[in-house]
Amino acid sequence: MLLSNTHEPEIIAESPYHADTELKQQKTLEEQEDCVRVGARVRAMRMERGMTIRALAESCQLSTNTLSLIENEKTYPNVQTLQLLARGLHVHISTFFLCDEPDQSVVYQKQGMRTITRFSNGELENLGDGLPRLGAEPILVTLEYSQDIPLDVGHAGREFVYCLDGSVACVIAGKNYELATGDSLLFDAGIPHHWENIRTTPSKLLVLFCAMDTQDKPMEKHLGHF
Repeated sequence: MLLSNTHEPEIIAESPYHADTELKQQKTLEEQEDCVRVGARVRAMRMERGMTIRALAESCQLSTNTLSLIENEKTYPNVQTLQLLARGLHVHISTFFLCDEPDQSVVYQKQGMRTITRFSNGELENLGDGLPRLGAEPILVTLEYSQDIPLDVGHAGREFVYCLDGSVACVIAGKNYELATGDSLLFDAGIPHHWENIRTTPSKLLVLFCAMDTQDKPMEKHLGHF
């Protein structure tokens, strides 16, 4: 749905830009819609901050359902909602109007310089951030011990799990596969599965998502069930 300027409240800019600049950015959205994906950008920024969808909705003074529709690009936010999202994420509204940069062909990451995403019982680092998801998406996962058992997830393609350190259980269709340091597992990711740390100290996994669809988000699906 295209943005509408009808009866919109006055927006106060929170940067050197003036409000009329923000409204002009809105007017140019139709011309940029091929490269602007606000929903995907909001979801990515929320995940980078380790926020649940409920937490961000409360921060933005939006309903969880509304934010979910925006993230899944089932609806498009008007200027007022964009301003609320920008404030909740602590970014300028112009962030939502930047075209995605072309995909990289090489990703070189120094240790300690990767973005870390926290979840309830661990953290992960995207080792392939910048490359398109289709083909392979390497993730470094640190699992802490927890008595809570994650819910099963399923996604398109295959999933490869290599235990770098510790002891982890990969439960696939209810069957438990225990991985010690150096053990690996490759399976059809469409089968319901989850990971569990089975020792009291943190364990590390190298996970490779081999997606069949660029719209599939296996990393987010795993994070959403911890």
